[in-house]
Amino acid sequence: MGTPISQRELRNESGAIMRRIEAGEHFTVTRNGVPVAELTPHDPANAGRRRRFLPVGEVAAGLTRLPDWDVESFTDELRELDAAVDDGDGDRWGDTS
Repeated sequence: MGTPISQRELRNESGAIMRRIEAGEHFTVTRNGVPVAELTPHDPANAGRRRRFLPVGEVAAGLTRLPDWDVESFTDELRELDAAVDDGDGDRWGDTS
């Protein structure tokens, strides 16, 4: 975890903070004291390791076969999920029927 900075501090002092990041410093941005983001220097050598999202083409290339869901299995799964949900308190949004 890096040096904590508030969202306001990041907004008001972004230039100075960016220079510190370029120098190698790490920051944790907080909102109301709760960490919400990490600011770290860009490292081209590690750029490919921390990806969270994949391009659609890569995902599509990795799919060899979609799951085979027949109607009966899908219906059974929906029934199990419906049974697991406790909806006994009725509609909270005004429908009293």
